[in-house]
Amino acid sequence: MSSNFIVTFKKDTPQDVIDQHMEEAKSKGCDIKHVYKSSIKGYSVSVPDDSVGALSTHDKIDAIEADGEVTTQGSKLLKK
Repeated sequence: MSSNFIVTFKKDTPQDVIDQHMEEAKSKGCDIKHVYKSSIKGYSVSVPDDSVGALSTHDKIDAIEADGEVTTQGSKLLKK
């Protein structure tokens, strides 16, 4: 089994730092799913459950969050 995460970096992080972090994660068995370069800097990754510690911390990382489905409720917010 594996768990999915989104790793985001601070806006001033050079792309080569992000690339190096992704390569390090891949070397530990992680699978990079998507790279974000426009509104946020970072990537989504699938991490084997036996390698949860594979995502190393870095002073340029803003957050490491569990990736999951986001839904909204269908209630009407505006009244006529």
